[in-house]
Amino acid sequence: MARKNLAQPSRTSRREHARRWKRSKVSLALIGGPVILAVVAGSVFAAEGRDQPGPRQNRAAAAQPAAAAEPDPNCTLLVPDNPLTAGGLATPYRLVAADPAKEPCHEANPDQSAFVEAAILAPNGKLTVYNPLVTDKGTRPAARTARPSVPRGSTVGIWFGFNSADLTLRTSGRADSLAQGKCVNGLPGSVFGQFAYCNAPAFFRAANTRIAEGHLRIPALGRAKDGLPCPTTRDFSVVDQDGSDNVVTHYLADAHGRIAQNNAASRAALKKAARLANRGDRHHRHNGKAGSATTGATKDLANGSDNLLLTQFMDPALGCKPFTVPDQSGDGHATSALALDELSAAADQKKPIALVPQNDPMTLVDGRSSVAKTNAYRAGVDMPAVGAGADGDGAAFCTTLFRDPAGIQRVFKDKTLFEKAPSPDPATAPNLFGFLVSRANQTFTNLGCDRLLGAADPVILTTNANGLVTDAVLTALSQTPPPAGTNTSPTAPAKATSPTSVSGSPSPKAQQ
Repeated sequence: MARKNLAQPSRTSRREHARRWKRSKVSLALIGGPVILAVVAGSVFAAEGRDQPGPRQNRAAAAQPAAAAEPDPNCTLLVPDNPLTAGGLATPYRLVAADPAKEPCHEANPDQSAFVEAAILAPNGKLTVYNPLVTDKGTRPAARTARPSVPRGSTVGIWFGFNSADLTLRTSGRADSLAQGKCVNGLPGSVFGQFAYCNAPAFFRAANTRIAEGHLRIPALGRAKDGLPCPTTRDFSVVDQDGSDNVVTHYLADAHGRIAQNNAASRAALKKAARLANRGDRHHRHNGKAGSATTGATKDLANGSDNLLLTQFMDPALGCKPFTVPDQSGDGHATSALALDELSAAADQKKPIALVPQNDPMTLVDGRSSVAKTNAYRAGVDMPAVGAGADGDGAAFCTTLFRDPAGIQRVFKDKTLFEKAPSPDPATAPNLFGFLVSRANQTFTNLGCDRLLGAADPVILTTNANGLVTDAVLTALSQTPPPAGTNTSPTAPAKATSPTSVSGSPSPKAQQ
């Protein structure tokens, strides 16, 4: 079928994308909830949905009183001088409003949080990661940052994630830090949105050289419980409308919105500060009682990420293990990272391979496809430039995603496995299967597959009385749309009709 026009207003599209898609990402920003000391596979996390009303939004507002009721979806990160050096990595990035006339951006607000993730490749092939810190401009970190080791001759790559619409990188002002870091934010006048990188192409070239020399080994994918190869970020059963985006970085936040790296020293410093705060509060209270313990509790912030969805939810459900290396900012504990996931995908993903297509919303320019912007994005995640044939074609991408057995069909095939796994967002679905099919349902529309293929959304969802996705069926492409009254929206509050019955009782509320 001939490709249809994908044009749409760029600014409106990006903002609306952030609003409607936030729930579909693994948004693990736990402002108002207990701190996660480490991401543990199998844990159930509450998600912060931008358009989710109720107590969780109220708690987020309480945790960050300076945040607007409707936070500005566009923020700017000030990149420190010499960002590829040990000193630059240890220097916090500063978050500010993209438009000073609007409400400020606050890192502790989960709807505005930005994240930084670096990979350090030593000349001998040793690979580590390090998560530089992000704080509000004019505030000090809640704890001293760890100083990374960057051996002479190392190659450093940096990637960025954002929990809202458009994140713009800007030099810190003292030097041209963007040039120093070889940073790419998109094309002039058209940022990617939630994603950016510094020196990523050079990092991947160096890594691929070390791999060819035998100095860097990428672990084999292994076999999943369904008998197929374990998925990667380029597997059509994993990708959504914007694959290979965002990072797995976690930060800690105190009750005053100050940010720290996720490590033992930071947790100890935050705990000590909370004790002192409670002691002072007790000293000033007439009744001699200490303030609520929750006022000084450490909070966890994380980036909604396809990478985190894969490595911490899908992999455990399928009996797979991701590629991990020591985290220098996290006490040396093994962790996954965007760079590791892309190296693994480049090494072992078999056809069909889900490369970033030209209808990815982050690669559009003024609502239209752009080969130049698509290639700029691909260069940051170790993908080849758009080639001949169907490579990069949106219609072909949609067709494979929703028709090929390697695509969403695999999610339905593994329904039993995913139903036993926790949901990344209990406010959307009670289990991983419900979350994945809800995500696929939205992907079809957000990629413009309905226009490109002239077909109805093949993923038909069933929701319960609480609006949670409890079941789904996969229909054939180009099938007649479902009859009126059938609910294909994961957020509608009414119970839906569906070709299949609703199994189980209403889902419990999201854990806090």
